[in-house]
Order: sequence, then C-alpha cells, then structure tokens
Amino acid sequence: MISVVKAGKWIAKHRVLILIVSALLMIPSFFGIVNTRVNYDLLSYLPEHLETVKGQDILVDEYGMGAFSMVVVEDMELKDVQKLEEKFSEVPHVKDVLWYDDAADISLPVEMLPKDIREAFFKGEATMMLALFDNTTSSDEAMDAVTQMRQIADKQCFISGMTGVVTDIKNLCLHELPIYVVIAVLCCLLILELTSTSFLVPILFLISIGAAIVYNLGSNIFLGETSYITKALTAILQLGVTMDYSIFLLNSYEENKKRFPGEKERAMGHAIANTFKSVVGSSVTTIAGFAALCAMTFTLGRDLGIVMAKGVVMGVLCCVTLLPSLVLVFDKWIEKTTHRPLFSNMNKPSEFITKHYAVWIVLFLVLLFPAIYGNNHTKIYYNIAQSLPGSLDSNVANEKLEKDFEMGNMHMILMDKNMDGVQKQKMLDQVDEVDGVKWTISMNSLIGPSVPDSMIPDDIKSMLKSDHYELAFICSEYASATDQVNTQIAQIDDIVKSYDDDAMVIGEAPLMKDLQDVTDVDLTMVNVLSMAAIFLIIMIVFKSISLPVILVSVIEFAIAVNMAFPYYMGTELPFVASIVIGTIQLGATVDYAILMTSRYQKERGRGRSKKEAIAIAHKTSMPSIISSGLSFFAATFGVACYSKVDMIGSICTLLARGAIISMIVVILVLPAMFMIFDKIICKTSIGFLGEKAIRKRRFSSLCRTRIPPLIFSSAWSTRSFSICFAIKQMMCTAASCLSMCGA
Repeated sequence: MISVVKAGKWIAKHRVLILIVSALLMIPSFFGIVNTRVNYDLLSYLPEHLETVKGQDILVDEYGMGAFSMVVVEDMELKDVQKLEEKFSEVPHVKDVLWYDDAADISLPVEMLPKDIREAFFKGEATMMLALFDNTTSSDEAMDAVTQMRQIADKQCFISGMTGVVTDIKNLCLHELPIYVVIAVLCCLLILELTSTSFLVPILFLISIGAAIVYNLGSNIFLGETSYITKALTAILQLGVTMDYSIFLLNSYEENKKRFPGEKERAMGHAIANTFKSVVGSSVTTIAGFAALCAMTFTLGRDLGIVMAKGVVMGVLCCVTLLPSLVLVFDKWIEKTTHRPLFSNMNKPSEFITKHYAVWIVLFLVLLFPAIYGNNHTKIYYNIAQSLPGSLDSNVANEKLEKDFEMGNMHMILMDKNMDGVQKQKMLDQVDEVDGVKWTISMNSLIGPSVPDSMIPDDIKSMLKSDHYELAFICSEYASATDQVNTQIAQIDDIVKSYDDDAMVIGEAPLMKDLQDVTDVDLTMVNVLSMAAIFLIIMIVFKSISLPVILVSVIEFAIAVNMAFPYYMGTELPFVASIVIGTIQLGATVDYAILMTSRYQKERGRGRSKKEAIAIAHKTSMPSIISSGLSFFAATFGVACYSKVDMIGSICTLLARGAIISMIVVILVLPAMFMIFDKIICKTSIGFLGEKAIRKRRFSSLCRTRIPPLIFSSAWSTRSFSICFAIKQMMCTAASCLSMCGA
C-alpha cells in the first residue's frame, strides 16, 4: 500500500508532465484509428471450419468470384438492358454479368426461350441479371463496385444481395458513428452536471475518459480490423462502464483533502492509491465479463471482447494518471464552480427502503417467474437486412425481387465437374421438386446436356465451371433466416450429397442458417462462462461462498427482467443483442452490488449490528450507484433513440434499460438479501465480521449465559429493569446491615 501511495504522490507531483505525455499519445492514436479497417459483414465472423464458409473460399479460389448481386430492371427495352449490362461489366471488380443474352440472342422473342431461362430472367415488364464480383461480400472492392453500379443505374434499376446490404450498412454507419459519440457525451454531461458537486468536474471526467477511448480505438490497429458494431459501441460502452471509476477518485480526493488540509498533492496521492486498489478490484469483474465474449465461436464476440476489455484497462490507467492531473491543475476552478448535487442526502429514502425490506423480497419473488419466462421466450431474428431501414436501396431491391420474381433467395450448389451428366440432371430435377424452389440454372439449363465441352462458350464455361467444380444456381421463394428456408436448405443438402459426398450448398441463406446454429450455442456458453468467472472473482475478493451467489443472482434477475421486456412488448431482438447483453450488463453493473457489499462487509467487521451495517452501506453507496447507473443510461439511451441500425439501436436500448433496472434492483433487493441471509453470509465468509465484531459477539454470548434469561426475554422493558435494579439495591443494603450487626 505504501508503494502505491508513493506512486500516487509521484503522479500528483508530475501532473504537468503527465498531461503533456497524454496529449502526445493522441497523435499515434489518431493515426491508428484512421488506419484500422472496419468490417461491415457479420457473416464473415463465422468459424472457418463450416462448409458454407469453405464454399465461399472455393468460389474465390476456383472462380475468382466471392459475391454476387441480383439486379432488377423494370420497364426498359431489351437493347437498353443489354447496354446497361455492358456498363456493369466494365465496372472494376465486376467479374461478369449473367443475363439471358449469354444463352440466346436478344432478337429471339422471350416467349420462345426455354422455361427455366424465361422464369429466371423475366417476369412481366421486369428482367433480372446476376452481377458476379471478384472479391468477397464485405471487401472494399465489392462494395465500391456496388456503389459505382448504383451510380450507373437509374430509377428503374435495383441492386440487391448481401454486398448491397453491407454497402448500405457502411454508408449508414459512416454517417451515424460521429453523431453517436456527440449524443452520448451530451446526455452523459447533463446527468453528471446534475449529480456532481461542480460544473467543471464532469468536463474533466469526459476529457479523461475521451482520451482513454481514443487510445483504445487507436490501439485497434494491431488487430488489423474491427467490426462496425465494435466501433460503434466502444465509445458508448467505455464511457458508461468507466465513469464510476472517475466518480470514486473525486470522492476519495475530497475525503483526503479533509485529512490533509492544505496538502493537495498528498491528498491526491492517497486518493490515487485508494482508487487504484478499489477500481482494480471492481474492474476485474467487468473485464471478466467482456473476456467471456472471446470464447464465442462466432468471432464477433472475440472482436468486441478484446476491444472492450482493453478499453476498461485504459480507462483505469487514465483514471489514476490523467484525471488526477487534470483535477489538480484545475482545482481552483473546481472550487469556484461548486453547486449542490441533485442527490445530496439519501438518508430518508435509504431508511424507507431498508425498513421495508420484506416488501422488496416479495416483489422480487413475484416478478421472478414472469422475468424468466419472458427472457426465455423473447423472439430473435437473424436476417441482417432486417436490422436496416426499409427505405435503403438494398431493402427496396429485395422487395422488388420478392414482388416481381417471387424470389427470396439465391442458393448455389458446388458439385464435382466430372459428375455424370445424367446423374447431374436427376439431382437438379429432385432439387426443383423441393418446396419453395422456383427454378435452377446450370450448364444444362443454358446450353443443354448434349453439347460437347469443346463447344461451350468460354464466358459461360468460366462462369459455371472451374478446375474441380461446377456451379448451379437455385432460386428460392423463401427469405433468409426463416424456418422455411432452413428446412429447404437441409433438404437440398441431403439431395446433393446423395449424388456427391463433397457437394456443398452455399450462399446467403445457408450462411445465415449456420449463423443461427452457431450463435444459439454461443448464447448459452457465454452466459455460463461470464457468470462463472464473475462468481469466482467475487468469491476470492470477499472470501465468501454465499456472497457470490447473492450478488450474481441479483444481477441475473435484473438481466432477466431487462430481456423479458421485448417479449411482453411484442418486439424481436437482433441475434447480436441477445448474445452480448447478458455478459455486458452482468460485467458492467455488478460493480453496483460490489460497492454496497464492500461497505456492508466493512461495517460488520467494525462490530456494527446487521441492521446498522446494512443501513450505513445502503445510504453511503446509494448516491454513487445512482450517479453511475444514470451515467450509463445517459451514454446509451440517446444513441438508442437515434440509431437507424437496429443491431446498434437494440443493444443500446437494452443497455440503457439494463443500467436502470440493475440500479433499482441493487438498491431495493440487495439490502433485503443481506437482511435475510446475514447469518449465512457471516458463517460462509472468512473473516467477514472482523476481530472487533467477534469480541463483541463473544461478550454478548457470555452475558446470555451469566445473567438470568429474564432480562433478555422479549418481555424485557424499562419497568422490569427498574424493579430488578431496586431489588438488587435492597439486597445490598440488607447485606451491609447484617455485616455491621455481626461486627
């Protein structure tokens, strides 16, 4: 502890140097932010061992094709459509454009085309072409190609597909991300101004946390890239999660200024030491929560987990270095801008809450079952396009495909190019009979099964054949991430593997099916790991078996209540939100419970009674818990209201509501738990009571064995005490008289 105090004093003494170094570190951090690539394709985070992912790699390696887009053209003459096709073909990174003119001359009447070709490319006054890109769905090259194609196309042309969806996500996020930060800062500043004791202090808090955020984002350059969700949430989460560290430092500094009047550097040195000790303990639980995300097979969890765990560490470092330096430099201005906080005295509310603890336990028990039921039955969606506004180009194009062509998806079959032609046709005929399959396009569909390989046009051959594989396209009526399409994919997969063991069914819908399967497993695993890690940390910190159970149970109840809201409101959650929210809310808000528990343990160790210890712990921790909870709420609520990307908006909504629910549950339910389980806590915790409390308990026990039970009975009263005292005095007087007579 002495060495930590010395370090704290050194920081306080060299505050100007620390401010200069902090400012200089901004330069490489901004360089790192600019040069860290952002990944807008969530499907790219699926594990590499999946067949669908391997199939995507084969498309790139064998065909030089990583993605495709369906292009719908309405009310345009065929010759103009052909010109548009040629323009699209000239766009960089567009490998090829597949249209019916690859199989027939446009002078041939549409009615004379083979049925498969006609159904695939024509519907009423609309026609469809398939644009193939030479890179993966989320590559910058593919997104640039879609952007250029949209510039070439007019109002009669609509470009769909995952590359279009990813491009829209990118454009929307680039516009919204800076606004997220502004909204979070302003909302958080408003709450801090109301709850703090100085108008300047919140600004210093935000400068310190802002620097930690910049350092964190800048260091992401070593990861190569981060997801757009990680980039969007980093600043918001880091602001909300690490704010209470700053509040703790300032409170400790104010206390130590009273201990060391006129010695501000000494007071800050002790404040830094106290903060470091306390904050490191509480931050470990938050880091553990984020670290649990790294165990996900869906590697988006690892992306978010690493960045946020790193952000918490940097938040702690800035809290004990940069913030103290800022506070000391602006100390006079802090004193000049003091004001009365909104929550200055919480004694009466605290007294009411602790007095009626039985009510909160009953409320807890009443809400427990509906919370668990709602949590378990909240609907989850996996369609990434569903998270975007319907007015975006990609969603408008998807609606056109569904309306004009009754098309919800395009699957692909990768099969052995040497497969017997007859067997190949039988396989595709069986695929055609699967529910929801509208048509299939293959080499046989375009040129016929009897055409020799030498006579096949090179453009068609390069498009559908590679050195090892042949490609076939399947049109499905069903939308991605639905039970119908998942059943359809499973049936198609069974058919193709009965003819070719190495054949693969790939595409957007198969990838989303794998996404659902993978994340369903991740959801359970991550929650269990985060609870286990935090349980273990609390057990070690408090040397208790019972306290981890109580604290984790309280926060898990808050999480269940939070997750039940969408069910009872009839709303669906994006899959990402359902996975990360439990872990983040647990890791971020368990600090509220730890803060109250620490003070409760401290007061019991000093010899306080159960009720006294709980009352003190509650009223002293309540202002900090409220301030921290409201700050977290403020940092996320504004973004939740503004964001048009449901992936981000839903997460922020859950976090904002979760912060408030966790705050309320800790304030109401946790002290009630202490009241009920105090004896169990004392017996199952090492050194919980302390030497003073143990001596007090022994003395009380000794008195109970030596003094008649009457005086400790429930009927004991002032009158009873007076009678006993009078009898005692009379006996003493009589004894004195007898002694004198005897003498």
